[in-house]
Amino acid sequence: MNTTLARRLRLSGQVQGVGYRPFVYRLAQSLGVRGWVKNVTGAVEIHAEADQATLQSFAQALVHHAPAIALPVLVQNDEATAQGHETFAILPSEAGTPDIHVPPDYFVCPECLAELRNPTDRRYRYPFINCTQCGPRYTLITALPYDRVNTAMAGFPLCPACLAEYTDPTHRRFHAEPIACPVCGPRLDFVMTAPLSPDPSGEERLPLEHALAVLQAGGIVAVKGIGGYHLLCDARSDAAVTALRTRKQRPGKPLAVMFPNLDDLRAAVFTSAEGEALLQSPARPIVLLPMRGENGLSTHIAPGLDELGCLLPYSPLHALLLDGFGGPLVATSGNLSGEPVLTRCEDAETRLAPVADAFLHHNRPIVRPADDSVFRIIAGEPRPLRLGRGTSPLEWALPFALPEPVLALGSHMKNTVCLAWANRAVLSPHIGELDSPKSLETLAQVAADLQHLYQVRATRLLTDRHPGYGYQRWAREQGLPRTAIGHHRAHASVLAGEFPEVDEWIVFTWDGVGLGDDDTLWGGEAFTGVPGHWQHAAGVRPFRLPGGEKAGRAPWRSAAALLWETGQNAPFAPDLLHEAWQKGLNSPATSAVGRLFDAAATLIGVCHEARFEGEAPMRLEAAARRSAPLKKAKGHPEFSCPPRPGDTQPVLQPNKPTERDIDWAGWLPGWTDTSQPVASRALFFHQTLATALIAQAERLRDVTGIRHVGLGGGVFQNRLLTELCCAGLSTAGFSVHVPRQVPMNDAGLSFGQVIEFLHERHAQP
Repeated sequence: MNTTLARRLRLSGQVQGVGYRPFVYRLAQSLGVRGWVKNVTGAVEIHAEADQATLQSFAQALVHHAPAIALPVLVQNDEATAQGHETFAILPSEAGTPDIHVPPDYFVCPECLAELRNPTDRRYRYPFINCTQCGPRYTLITALPYDRVNTAMAGFPLCPACLAEYTDPTHRRFHAEPIACPVCGPRLDFVMTAPLSPDPSGEERLPLEHALAVLQAGGIVAVKGIGGYHLLCDARSDAAVTALRTRKQRPGKPLAVMFPNLDDLRAAVFTSAEGEALLQSPARPIVLLPMRGENGLSTHIAPGLDELGCLLPYSPLHALLLDGFGGPLVATSGNLSGEPVLTRCEDAETRLAPVADAFLHHNRPIVRPADDSVFRIIAGEPRPLRLGRGTSPLEWALPFALPEPVLALGSHMKNTVCLAWANRAVLSPHIGELDSPKSLETLAQVAADLQHLYQVRATRLLTDRHPGYGYQRWAREQGLPRTAIGHHRAHASVLAGEFPEVDEWIVFTWDGVGLGDDDTLWGGEAFTGVPGHWQHAAGVRPFRLPGGEKAGRAPWRSAAALLWETGQNAPFAPDLLHEAWQKGLNSPATSAVGRLFDAAATLIGVCHEARFEGEAPMRLEAAARRSAPLKKAKGHPEFSCPPRPGDTQPVLQPNKPTERDIDWAGWLPGWTDTSQPVASRALFFHQTLATALIAQAERLRDVTGIRHVGLGGGVFQNRLLTELCCAGLSTAGFSVHVPRQVPMNDAGLSFGQVIEFLHERHAQP
């Protein structure tokens, strides 16, 4: 006879908002376990009664057979006293010691999508369909435990049919907190703001049909989604895309395109197994992919570039829109340039009135904003360029405990914040550039919201050393102790945080500009050592930027600086600017590789004025790819690294860099040699830079013996350069690391600030 025993189990990690309690209930029923399961603040507790073998199988299955979107960690499995339970039940949630883990937003699952398209289903064409395995979470949850009253669905009482599903242990929507239907759930609302010809608003239609009519008439519709608004228009129409650019004052920055299905996407871009898996993952991010020559899309979507930001529908509303439209739609963030994505109907109508012809609203509140995530496949792996819907909040286990809770404020550009306490860190979604009051308001909202949601109050702020960053005034007003972290030391620490198994590093932190230890503008640095003890080991020959920060949007200024530094004329630059530069007026010194890209783009002839941040380097890379030898790999072009002379146009030879710092002076003739094609000169620039980095790494290895190299900073978003560096470093015997989960650009800086602070304080007696 088997003896009834009891165990008390506690599971932490991602176990709320993922259908975990219903899973536990069904598992217990199948194994004959009695007892109960309940949510506590951020975790799940279970009392289980059965014989020893059954309890052991039950405990193992709780982790190994959990729902696909759950990430459970069994943190307690203690002996308990049997209480004679005859059944297994889901008990009401209780408050407890906070152990918060907030799930990201999920795409619409195949089961819900099938119901959405089934004319006999009661949720047919209902744009808010969801279940325990899909739908919004981070943008929906107001507090934990994860119960309906703690979500944006609290104001939508369940109808009898939904309540029956919610309480049925055998149903897919058992305890699905955002459950809804056309009878009891959120609804769409259509507002027309500008007449079109023909006027699609004249007929009696449902809101969704109205929006489709506007899109089919060539109009622009602002659509409220999961984490904010999108601006949609026909991706095949030059007129529609041009109108969107003009109204949004976004003249050149590339636009993302949402495709109805994978087949339509494949017709427009080259894909790979990695790319398609990423596109179809639960996060449903934007993925940058090489464009086909004839793709049927407007040439105004990504002018001067050869890659396209692609995504598939991830919400039921998007699926309905794409099904009804029957073709690809531009899907760009619903905001004014440089501002965070908008989430409230009234704000959207006010701010986007000059842009949108119509609005497709809904009345489900968006608790907090989350823009689309963006990835690029570099060196064979997906690399995040921006975290957002589906990928954040990104939670991280720290190697040891912090001395106090901290809030890291990151950078001025591509801002994110990182809340960290004990041995945990949580990286927020993308906030954006901090150039506007709206952006600073959003930063304050996200900072307060993270602390409220995770029930942690920061007692210290971590900031960048740059006194001009937009958040510095807000930080001072908080009245908390502040610790300034070096910009490029934080970049280096991102690598160390992602790869804690590496005991000593050579890290290259190449970006635009960031304030260095000597108060000059760094951006081409090489560090050796470990977080908290980085040694600035090498760099790039500095030059003085005429006009300072203005150079970021005027690549010709960097070009002029390099010519003047080497005693040459810059006929495209005003004489007065040259005089100011000679006197050192508003001409700060910099070692930034990002500015070398700008200079090369101008001198090679691909970009003189930049319409958006990063345009010159992006155009330069696109030009280089027209010369780079290609090979077919997994269904799409990949670069051979390094390119071999003779495979393509003549390849110029780079000069040998100086002993400590990379010296770019000898490269200028190669950039300006008009006897060579633009594409060859652009490729030469990338090869030269990669060769110089590899040579610098070899010299540092000779001195230190370190064989692990990290590549961090926004410059390494460049796929061609990074793959050239990775291949060359590997051939030279290095172990190479590039960030995989945290953005390598400034969007990861707040996480790097936490890692740097953690190690600095851990090393103190």
